[in-house]
Amino acid sequence: MIHPLLAIADGLNRQLDGMRFSPPVSCVYNPLEYARPAYAAYVDRYGFAGKEFLLLGMNPGPWGMVQTGIPFGEVSAVRDWLGIETVVGQPDQQHPRRPVLGFACRRSEVSGRRLWGWIQERWTTPAAFFRQGFVANYCPLAFFGATGANLTPDKLSVSDRAPLLSACDEALCATVAWLRPRWVIGIGRFAAHRSATALTGFSVRLGCLPHPSPASPLANRGWKTVADSSWSALDISCSS
Repeated sequence: MIHPLLAIADGLNRQLDGMRFSPPVSCVYNPLEYARPAYAAYVDRYGFAGKEFLLLGMNPGPWGMVQTGIPFGEVSAVRDWLGIETVVGQPDQQHPRRPVLGFACRRSEVSGRRLWGWIQERWTTPAAFFRQGFVANYCPLAFFGATGANLTPDKLSVSDRAPLLSACDEALCATVAWLRPRWVIGIGRFAAHRSATALTGFSVRLGCLPHPSPASPLANRGWKTVADSSWSALDISCSS
């Protein structure tokens, strides 16, 4: 039987398949399709219901989930800590500056290294973390411009953004209905805002952690310290 979170991803993919994106978007990657086996392994192993919290990112990074299919999926964190390594396929169209090498990728995703490193330091083992939490992305698509520049969903045109956000809101609601977390914590302002918009009517508490992206001056001045402070303000214990 297909895992409910994988069924949600497949349903979202069916909605996204018909969408076309105007400039500045040049290429669109969907790792939930070409890296589906890795994502399936992730939800099968860790995506059980009754979580204390859901950590919600924005969309895949070029050297993280784009390569491994796992949210914030920096290769070494996924392979060596989460214990997942699968064959990864290819998107239909690739930008030459954004190749998909799967688990052979030697580039490190800074955001993923920071996030999963912080999680590992606080919870020590995957079993301890996933008893309480889960990590997901709001949008599964990665967008690249003509030069290969990474484009986040908030940089899309208004006409392109509206149907995308509607489909992703629906998938987020279904994910929260399955996981039943007490908290939904956006990683960055975009994910926090989408959570607050989409989850009206859900009895969940909302929070925000700073995004660990190297594009953030705050994150580059010591993301772990800022994340620790933000987490302490939420008053969620870290059980082992």
